[in-house]
Amino acid sequence: MTKKLSYNEIDEHPITKREEGFSVKVKAVLHTNGKGLWSRAIANVKVELLEYDKPAGHSLGELRVYFDEKHWPVDKFGLIYTDDLFLKELHGLLKKHNLLQDYDVDYSEQGMQGDDYVSCDVYHKSFK
Repeated sequence: MTKKLSYNEIDEHPITKREEGFSVKVKAVLHTNGKGLWSRAIANVKVELLEYDKPAGHSLGELRVYFDEKHWPVDKFGLIYTDDLFLKELHGLLKKHNLLQDYDVDYSEQGMQGDDYVSCDVYHKSFK
């Protein structure tokens, strides 16, 4: 069994705001429970960067959660996509650092997942 590592801090670098979103370096370890549709791996996932983009005039944005491929090689472990523990801990990380608090964050479709990031849809809670 993998030893569960835990830390989740925003790096000392400030949030870089852009017209249509933000990016922020993070030092975080999120975990998977192996109960996703695309992976059975129980692992520590070192998260390094959060990038949020929401094109002007659109109600839906995308959050890309970039991870260290050495800790999660997609070709070996599969996609993190649909792992409920990873998403729960991501929500906790966002809440702890007051990011996207008025928004719902959930996995994007499978085809939007990357080899070094998890893609999430982001929409305002009042949009539902």
